[in-house]
Amino acid sequence: QVQLVESGGGLVQAGGSLRLSCTPSGSIFTINMMGWYRPAPGKQRELVATETSGGMTNYADSVKGRFTISRDTAKNTFYLQMNSLNPEDSAVYYCGGSYYGRWVWGQGTQVTVSS
Repeated sequence: QVQLVESGGGLVQAGGSLRLSCTPSGSIFTINMMGWYRPAPGKQRELVATETSGGMTNYADSVKGRFTISRDTAKNTFYLQMNSLNPEDSAVYYCGGSYYGRWVWGQGTQVTVSS
């Protein structure tokens, strides 16, 4: 079973940027589709951004133009670049991925945006 380890969260002022990282314990090539999620009212977790192994991306309307999902196969790591952060972006961010047909979650990393 692969494990996903997130890092990069922290405290930032409104308008600032953070880059979250998600590193699988195994090869990145075993992750077919991966995404970043955060809790939302009325939902367990809402989609923030996803990327397929073919490079197709999808973003929540609230983050389009501000967040960018990517992967670096040489570093075996997925990223979520978050720019123009606002207090409403404060949450625990979870990376998740499809590993041989099973969805795997990371432990989450806290992002706090101060006004």
